[in-house]
Amino acid sequence: MKFLFRALCCAFLLFSAGRAAGSTPPTAPANIAATRPTTPLLLISIDGFRADYLERGISPTLRMLADGGVRAQAMEPAFPSLTFPNHYTLVTGEYPDHHGIVDNSMFDPQLGTFRLDLRKAVGDGRWWDEAEPIWVTADKQGLHTATMFWPGSEARIHGYRPDHWRPYNGKMPYDARVDTILHWLDLPGRQRPDFLSLYFEGVDTAGHFYGPDSPELNDAIRQVDAALARLVAGLRQRGLYDKINLIVLADHGMAATPPNQRIVLDRLIDASHARVVSTGAIAGIIPAPGHAAELEAALLKPHAHMTCWKKSRIPARLHYGRNPRVPPLVCSARVGWLITSSRIAMLHHGKPVHGEHGYDNAAPQMRALFLAHGPGFRRHAVVPEFPNVDVYPLMAHLLGIKPQPNDGNFGQVKDMLRPAAR
Repeated sequence: MKFLFRALCCAFLLFSAGRAAGSTPPTAPANIAATRPTTPLLLISIDGFRADYLERGISPTLRMLADGGVRAQAMEPAFPSLTFPNHYTLVTGEYPDHHGIVDNSMFDPQLGTFRLDLRKAVGDGRWWDEAEPIWVTADKQGLHTATMFWPGSEARIHGYRPDHWRPYNGKMPYDARVDTILHWLDLPGRQRPDFLSLYFEGVDTAGHFYGPDSPELNDAIRQVDAALARLVAGLRQRGLYDKINLIVLADHGMAATPPNQRIVLDRLIDASHARVVSTGAIAGIIPAPGHAAELEAALLKPHAHMTCWKKSRIPARLHYGRNPRVPPLVCSARVGWLITSSRIAMLHHGKPVHGEHGYDNAAPQMRALFLAHGPGFRRHAVVPEFPNVDVYPLMAHLLGIKPQPNDGNFGQVKDMLRPAAR
């Protein structure tokens, strides 16, 4: 939920409107833990939380959850390592090439243009219905669901919405988001959701504005950790802390982007001969009729700081290039470099860009956080890195639902579960 350039008109807002300090969590009704026959699952995304941020020593709540539960050394995002594609991968278990959200900015001949700031497009289920997110599958199988700002949850997908959901509002304080989750957990009996999701954008926003090694990013980590402390306190007060499965993760990491590391696309091609669908760490280009050979000759030759492919020649390890929404030409910048245009200011919400993602998902800087805590998970465990497509079958197993066909492998993640939960 972001993205650099003024031309992309990022949908996300600065985290400074986040956590409202000093308030206390809402009080739970009596005996709430005794009213539910199943174990709820809460999926929490901290956008842009790189795996190694946990080692900075400034997020005690995350450290407590990790130490008391299970954490991965890292989690590999899907390519491209962007927000919307990876959030939808997490809840479908499919690579972007399969679920259809192939970028944060897309063009479809039937549907037109998709960008994060185009609220009508974001809420149009036709962009999302190449796959079925877990809240739809859970609803179909009799469970209740609730989402707080998850990409795709604003759209009616295959005729379904979550039972409870909110349209994205980056100005909503973190405390209010947490309190809404706690309110949903206070609902009586079968009204209480079995699956819930929660989203925080501030760490990503600070990474874009100030870079991954900045004091401002560390402040953003502290803010989200404080919000999670509020959540934990609310769960403890309800007697739910040891009766709910929590998965806390990120969609991708973040890399520093020095201002002198720019690849100016229109110095390589005639921009009037192409539709440039996206720019940044990854660029998608649709040649104008009659200009494909010209653009291929200019872009497919070696470049010092980026690699371009015809979509049919994208390396198989990236699982990308077969979906019709992937442009005919795709360019991937070297980590730390950005693909731009002389007509595009390198800005994010009007500020210079100091960090970005979207790079090759094998890059260490793109590695994402994953930790889990609850009755279904082992305690004091560390597991190897795994790809994020595996989160979906893990969640389906915890919820006791039959998953949709997906690209994940439950066998790779089942060892993070307690033996009785496998």
